[in-house]
Amino acid sequence: MTTTDSRPSVGGPSEQPGPVVRTTAGAVRGRREEGLAVFRGIPFAAPPVGEARFQAPRPAPAWDGIRDAYAFGPPPPQDLGSIAGPGLIDVPQGDDWLTVNVWTPEPDPDAHRPVMVWIYGGAYKLGHAGSPGYDARHIAADGDLVVVSLNYRLGMEGFAHIEGAPANRGLLDQVAALEWVRDNIASFGGDPGQVTVFGESAGAGSVASLLAMPRAAGLFGRAIAQSVPGTFFSDALARDIGTALAAELGLRPRVADLSAIAPRELTSAGERLGPKMPQYIDRWGQAAPTVTPFAPVVDGEVLPASPWQALTSGSARDIELLVGHNRDEYRLFMAMAGRLGQIPDERAAAALRLLAPGPDGEQAYRAAFPEASPSELYERVQTDWLFGMPSLHLAEAQRAGGGRAHVYELTWPAPGDGGALGACHALDIPLLFGTYGADLGLLLFGGAEPPAEALSLSSRFRASWTSFARSGDPGWPAYDDERRLVQVLDAEPEVRAYPEEASRRLWEGYAFLPLPLL
Repeated sequence: MTTTDSRPSVGGPSEQPGPVVRTTAGAVRGRREEGLAVFRGIPFAAPPVGEARFQAPRPAPAWDGIRDAYAFGPPPPQDLGSIAGPGLIDVPQGDDWLTVNVWTPEPDPDAHRPVMVWIYGGAYKLGHAGSPGYDARHIAADGDLVVVSLNYRLGMEGFAHIEGAPANRGLLDQVAALEWVRDNIASFGGDPGQVTVFGESAGAGSVASLLAMPRAAGLFGRAIAQSVPGTFFSDALARDIGTALAAELGLRPRVADLSAIAPRELTSAGERLGPKMPQYIDRWGQAAPTVTPFAPVVDGEVLPASPWQALTSGSARDIELLVGHNRDEYRLFMAMAGRLGQIPDERAAAALRLLAPGPDGEQAYRAAFPEASPSELYERVQTDWLFGMPSLHLAEAQRAGGGRAHVYELTWPAPGDGGALGACHALDIPLLFGTYGADLGLLLFGGAEPPAEALSLSSRFRASWTSFARSGDPGWPAYDDERRLVQVLDAEPEVRAYPEEASRRLWEGYAFLPLPLL
């Protein structure tokens, strides 16, 4: 149901009557912005506080009257200093973390437009759908479709292993948001039978998880995973890290103990443990150097298997998949740490021994890249282990399970910092959203006007992504085991055999399993 109404609203009087849509919980009023109807901060679940804290999401309470949907909901608890930026320094406060936002050309129930649902990244500990870099107006307008973004619980609230709480609460939030889309999106002009989930980094890990989760079955028919991280925790590892997290506060990892700490204070546990994680390498292995104590947990119930295991066995054979990565993923983290070109050989050797596949992984990498410097070897193995090969192997798992996947690689270098960042992690976000001056876009584009080739590539991104959401065809052939054709996204995009053949061969046959407790 869609109307235009000028009556007083729950959120206060509006300056001008905007479009009103009735959801299952109550009516919301949005705004007209640049040819779109935009609705922000609509609750899809109850605030996860009080008795609902650390539990699966519960239905949003209904409201009377018309609720103004003008402002993004508050971000879930996290280190606010890490997400503050232009337009997000004064973030909204409150407990209503679980909200969705909708951009639609017109909230017409008869429109039946394709729907794209965005899931942000941030190492499962940072992120907010209201970040300026995720302004979806260009995607909705260029693709003539409906875009939804959502908040989900992060860090301790969403992913820590806590006794008495379900695992993967952040993933359960995402399922609840997709259920909200199923039940409500038609009123906003969307087609609940034509939903595509898309996300980057931890958002891509979330998308991969949803492909493996029985609870998400039937809620979407297409998926786009941009830079899938290979870090999933085994139940035993998650328990051990959860114990260490609680110990940072002098507590046990139990709901009763942790509930005594306010949500926005509980984030300090992760902030304290993260820098100490390398000390746990003998117990936590490959998880330790990531300094990220949060990841989806293969608990056997919410997430029965890792995405690669699940897809190989056919869990997503009926879902069309678009997946890829950036050529120089790890260079962003090296640049932010001030380590570009400054990795000594002993540190590169340690990374190769820890991360490269097989008993002779270090020697195999040195043989495959004989001209590479220690810094280049360090960056290469980190890129391959963390994002590149998990993304490629997800496509291969989908094929093995009887499904279809399209693959891409972004190779166009970011212009920021004199081009030193290359085609690094997260560069695809400002290119896809067209938000070059927001969030990491400021670093990647140096605060300057984007060059013409960036604008052209940005249009190509949106055209391919929205075409895939509409038809399942992004504009290039599906990946196969013979030709291995992928879309290479550069100043002159081309379809060619997967460019990182040396890395592909090194990782051939490797299984991305849940990280173990040693």
